[in-house]
Amino acid sequence: MCGSSRQGPRLVRDCAIRIGLGSEETATTIVCAEETLRGWLAELHRLSNPHEQIAAHRKLHDRIEFFAAWLVLPWDSDAADRFIRLRRDGVRVGTMDLKIACITLAHDATLLTRNTGDFAKVPGLKFENWLD
Repeated sequence: MCGSSRQGPRLVRDCAIRIGLGSEETATTIVCAEETLRGWLAELHRLSNPHEQIAAHRKLHDRIEFFAAWLVLPWDSDAADRFIRLRRDGVRVGTMDLKIACITLAHDATLLTRNTGDFAKVPGLKFENWLD
């Protein structure tokens, strides 16, 4: 699962509750962690006032603790090989989304996403939308 608070706090909370009630192991991908951390690092870089950086550092800290508590699936040779094959086969999905899909495929997992349009283009990928 790659979470984002852009969906709204209630939807994210409802999804988190559903995950907590599930019997299957939940995980995220290193690509989701990369995207999230990159965003907070960019925000910190944009802020020059040390006092304005306090909230951004707190949120970065919270995200690091969040990811530390989850199983984070790696980008490995299996995922990279799948990525190369899917690109060669003409699958037209953004690079980061395709990396997430390849990690999910490599672990025979189900991806939780709102982006069903793009992920539907990835052959064999299992996904569900729990936020609508």
